[in-house]
Amino acid sequence: MNDKVVVVTGATAGIGRITATALAGLGAQVCLIGRNPQKLSQTEADIRRAHPAAQLRSVRADLSIQGEVRAAAAELTRSLPRVDVLLNNAGAIYDKRELTRDGIEATWALNHLAYFLLTQELLPLLKAAPAARVVNVSSAAHMIARKGIDWDDVQGARKYSSWTAYGQSKLANILFSSELARRTGLASNALHPGSVRTQFGGNNDGPMWKIMRALSGIFSISEEDGARTNIYLASSPEVEGVHGRYFDKCKPVTPSPAAQDATSAERLWDMSAAMTAMR
Repeated sequence: MNDKVVVVTGATAGIGRITATALAGLGAQVCLIGRNPQKLSQTEADIRRAHPAAQLRSVRADLSIQGEVRAAAAELTRSLPRVDVLLNNAGAIYDKRELTRDGIEATWALNHLAYFLLTQELLPLLKAAPAARVVNVSSAAHMIARKGIDWDDVQGARKYSSWTAYGQSKLANILFSSELARRTGLASNALHPGSVRTQFGGNNDGPMWKIMRALSGIFSISEEDGARTNIYLASSPEVEGVHGRYFDKCKPVTPSPAAQDATSAERLWDMSAAMTAMR
C-alpha cells in the first residue's frame, strides 16, 4: 500500500480502528474520520506507537450530519491529490427513533446517506487515482429487509423498529455499492464483516442491549477477524478491478434477492440524491 491514500470512516473504534492500523502498517497514508476529537488523537497515537513511520491525517466529523460530511470532504479535497481507497465503515443502531439535525432518521442518515454523500463529494479524488476502490461495510443483517426498501416509509415515521431500520440501511449499502460501480466504473464492493465482538449498540441502554453485548462477547469473532475482509478489499491485488460484489470472509458470496434488484438500486440512488440535494 506504499503511496496509496486511504480514507477510513468510523476509524476510532472496532473494525474501523483495526483496519486503519493495518493499512498504515502496509505503508498507506491513512486519513481517519471520526466524530470525537479525543478518540481521533488517541487512535493516531496508538497507530504511531505500532507503526512509527505511519502517515496519518485526522478529520473530525459527525457523518450523520450532511453539512459535516461536506466539510470533511472539502478538507480532504484541499489537502489530498487523490483517494485510492474510500472505506465507508461508520455506522450505528438506534433503539429509539431519533432525528438528526437535518431532520432525517439517524440510522438512515449515518448508515446509508453518509456513505452516499461522502462518496459523491470525494468522486473527483477517487477518479484522480489510477485504480480507486470503494469499500462499503454492510452486514448479513441486510437479509432482515427481505421485502426490500420500504419506499413509503423509509425513515420509519409510521412504524419504527431498530433492527428493521438497521437491516434496511445495510441492504441500502449493497444496492448503493453495485449502483456506484455501474454508474462510475469504480471498483465498488460491499461486505459482511461477521458478528464482531465490538461496542456495537453501545449507544443504547436497556436490559436487551446489555444481554446482547454480553452474548456478543461469548459468541462473536474478534475485531481483528472482523476487519480481515475490510483489509482484503482495500489492499489485495486479487480484487483489482472487481466491482459490484458482496464479500464475506474475503470471498464473493450472493446476497439476498432484494440486494440484487437493479431497479431498486437505481431508485435508491435517485432517492438518496434527492435527500442529500446532489445534482
